[in-house]
Amino acid sequence: MEPSQELKERIEVLAQRQWDLPDIKKRFDLLVEKGIPQKPIDREEILRDKGEILNRVQQRAEEYCYLTRSCAKGSALALLEQFGLGNMEIVKAMAPFPGLAMSGGICGPVAGGLAVMGLYFSDPDLSNFENPRHYLAAREFLKRFKKTLGSLSCLDIQEQVLGGRFDPFASPEEREGFNATGAREKCPVAPGLGARIAAEIIIESLAKKK
Repeated sequence: MEPSQELKERIEVLAQRQWDLPDIKKRFDLLVEKGIPQKPIDREEILRDKGEILNRVQQRAEEYCYLTRSCAKGSALALLEQFGLGNMEIVKAMAPFPGLAMSGGICGPVAGGLAVMGLYFSDPDLSNFENPRHYLAAREFLKRFKKTLGSLSCLDIQEQVLGGRFDPFASPEEREGFNATGAREKCPVAPGLGARIAAEIIIESLAKKK
């Protein structure tokens, strides 16, 4: 599958980026130490600053992925931080999810995005099985993610982003081939776009509220 022009352009941006790793790590370490700042959802402010928020969420998801080398952690943390949701234990729980433990399954940002959307859209009554908001939002997220990245599968997205399919845990040769593609710099494109899509759906839900 040929990557879209949008995907090609973002991959090129990331390949050329000068990653300020000390600054990224400082911000990440503060979240680990202090926790994710909880904040009320300010509807008017979020709607007013939508473009700025989407750009920030996308870039921070890319940065956190670059730091942790985990697309699932990167996408989840950028969303949790932006909307003041959850805690760092959720980020910790994302550890096995990139490619379903790098087995080639579902892409990590899909898991990260769905986890945060579950926090945001689920009914406050955890036993309420009749409220479908989280299902509807999640299905919209999956549809947009697949449209943007061509697939929900790690291996399919690897092929578009890295030009091949790899299982870094299968052998030293596979790991070497994976790293040789520039995976650390290129793979953050997926959590960046995934987090942006999830944030956009959250913001759209606020726009519908009266």
